[in-house]
Amino acid sequence: MKIICVGRNYGKHALELGNAIPKEPVLFMKPDSALMRQRDKFYIPDFSEDVHYEAEVVFRIDQIGKRIQSKFAPKYFSQISLGIDFTARDVQSELKSKGLPWEKAKAFDQSAVVGKWLDKKELNLSDLDFELKKNGETVQKGNTSDMLFPIDDLIEHISGYFTLKIGDLIFSGTPEGVGKVESNDHLEGYIAGEKVLNLQVR
Repeated sequence: MKIICVGRNYGKHALELGNAIPKEPVLFMKPDSALMRQRDKFYIPDFSEDVHYEAEVVFRIDQIGKRIQSKFAPKYFSQISLGIDFTARDVQSELKSKGLPWEKAKAFDQSAVVGKWLDKKELNLSDLDFELKKNGETVQKGNTSDMLFPIDDLIEHISGYFTLKIGDLIFSGTPEGVGKVESNDHLEGYIAGEKVLNLQVR
């Protein structure tokens, strides 16, 4: 199982971090060890003073595929959820300033959180609301219609480089509103109004 993440897939988020709007999907990966197995607590790593939440719609692949055309992409996944791509922003900024890869900032243990899985048949994936609350207040709110690269196009692009296998996860990008987490923060994630993620920060 691999975790494939899409960066800068919402224009306002790219701009809030001072990045250019991409002309093709920005991809990076996390190892399977980044996936949080116990979903109720996230522990801030001791190597960062500025860990940020990034809420994203996540798709789980359930068929093996390579060079998948976008029109066939819906056949390759049946479930979605809301996830958090935790990012050590201070570490990332230092690495980016040196032109180095981001793995230490993005792929550390427990940096990928995924909530309860939902059947995609019950949802309109092209116009899907999602939301992240921190301590009861909404900090991120997005809709899949604002994606620069919709999920079917992402699957086509990604599978042109990497064979997709059963169980692979695609984190499809985060909207604006990312921010720092502190110890004792409480994070809650929603898709189409349904709560799918509940997380304590330690």
